[in-house]
Amino acid sequence: MTNGVYDNPIIHLLRSRNTMLTDAHCRAAKPKEQLYRLNDLRGLYLEVKPNGVKAWRYRFKLAGKGSWFALGDYPLVSLAEARDKCEEARKLVKQGINPVQNRQLERLKREQDSANTFEVIAKEWLALRDWEEITKKRRLDMLERVVFPSIGKLPVRDITPAHVLDILTKTVKRGAPTVAAEAKRTMSGIFELAVATLRADNDPVWPVRKALPANKTQHKTALTTAQIGKLLNDFDNHRCGYQVNFCIQLMWWTLARPSEAAEAEWAEFDLDAALWTIPARRMKARREHLVPLPKQAVDMLRRLHAISGERTHIFPGRDDRNRPMSVHSIRQALKVLGWSGTYSPHGTRTTGSTRLNEMGYRADAIEAQLAHAEPNSVRRTYNHATYLEERRDMMQAWADKLEIWKRESTGEVSGTQ
Repeated sequence: MTNGVYDNPIIHLLRSRNTMLTDAHCRAAKPKEQLYRLNDLRGLYLEVKPNGVKAWRYRFKLAGKGSWFALGDYPLVSLAEARDKCEEARKLVKQGINPVQNRQLERLKREQDSANTFEVIAKEWLALRDWEEITKKRRLDMLERVVFPSIGKLPVRDITPAHVLDILTKTVKRGAPTVAAEAKRTMSGIFELAVATLRADNDPVWPVRKALPANKTQHKTALTTAQIGKLLNDFDNHRCGYQVNFCIQLMWWTLARPSEAAEAEWAEFDLDAALWTIPARRMKARREHLVPLPKQAVDMLRRLHAISGERTHIFPGRDDRNRPMSVHSIRQALKVLGWSGTYSPHGTRTTGSTRLNEMGYRADAIEAQLAHAEPNSVRRTYNHATYLEERRDMMQAWADKLEIWKRESTGEVSGTQ
């Protein structure tokens, strides 16, 4: 053994103590009948094989045992690059780390990282939530629309604050600050799971959490009667799909939440009794909700039954007819119509509550129609039994008012409210 390197008939080492390899030496090296190695310095060798392949090797000793570490083939890996790689391996050896084993561990880590994409961990995070399935579906829908197109396929460890900020900024710019806020909270929760399970080093949402202005929810202010009429007429004249137009009408006639209307199923409706029974699984408060239907809603639903009556959902999705339409379709139509800065789908309920109070209806009946939770269980049962007929009259009067306000906005009826 000479200087830690073994000489034998199979491995012939050409070495000079006073010279280092040059690129000319590497190019000029010719294959021989047996493998041989040209020594550079500090354990770096160029291995020349009988088949003409020239490969860089680093010779190191760890725990008294000598080993070879492959650094790549020449000329794909140049002499300078081989020296840099050799120096990196030498540093590992000084720390007592075997570079061969370290490379294997790094390869395994890369494979694990590539398998742990943001989308994979996001779905795992959703599965762990103690939520109703409908809530999980809504959150997944948001992720599929807003987040996955940008970072869904990326290894979660590779996602940076710049990726997150780009998603949030684009979402706000398209007029959906509430969606951006939800996306920010959701992404942070997903990264928290990734960090806790050692699949990410940090939460990239944290550095940019305050980069966007605070969301000022638009749906708190009620629309005027003139605005209500114009909005409904705008939808009537908009060339959107029938699902969007009919869904917005059902929301206004019943003051149901946007998701309750968009995801409505035919099995929930008794048109002869003019009653819509929304099951507990689809309600925010997880309690069944009875909704009286004005005659305008019943007429519309009977017409609509001829179109989608054979399907589960009243408003089938555009791309998947076996799933309901997305509330995003309504938001997109509002943006096209120029209403996104003034009104959001949830604003229907705020407006309805305000105008019904102005029309003189009892607050208890209005709150029952909106399915706002009554904390007293005895009173809640009483309200459920007592207010249905009162709400029938109230919602028919409300639907009639909507027709009047629509006509007023086109000048067909004089007078304002």
